[in-house]
Amino acid sequence: MGILSGNPKDEPMHYGEIYAVWQASMVAKSAVSCCQAYLSHAGDKDLKKILEDLIDQSRLESTELDALLTHNGITPAPVMPERPPVKLEDIPAGARFADNEIAFGIAGGLSAGLVACSQAMGISIREDIGALFGKYHMTKAALGLRILEMSKKKGWLIPPPLQLKRPEPVHA
Repeated sequence: MGILSGNPKDEPMHYGEIYAVWQASMVAKSAVSCCQAYLSHAGDKDLKKILEDLIDQSRLESTELDALLTHNGITPAPVMPERPPVKLEDIPAGARFADNEIAFGIAGGLSAGLVACSQAMGISIREDIGALFGKYHMTKAALGLRILEMSKKKGWLIPPPLQLKRPEPVHA
């Protein structure tokens, strides 16, 4: 029996796994803070629901990742302080994020999160860590789909140039 056989939770983490887990925890904690700020700026009820779900998911991720780090003797990144709620009317017009800007921002963050989860899964040799990032990947994909559908429904989506006319095939 080698050091990397048996229960994956008893195996040591390699430096890439440690960094991926630590970084994902830090990003999740940052996402809680950012989404709390966005929540104060948001006016749309559907957008607010997605932001609340993102906050819950980010808290879950940071809790699970911090437990993994602590179990392996690594000190997790500090938790950011909670943001106090602010009334939408108290935010000056020029300083307020529009709902579509918030939707674009969180969609971009989720997109980057998908890439980071894929990379963490790829470098993991511990099955439990790869599976954990696989779970986060699926959740981020589902949240991203909700944001896409909402943005289309509300007319917020700005599509890239669309190919409406297809070139005729050349037969040689």
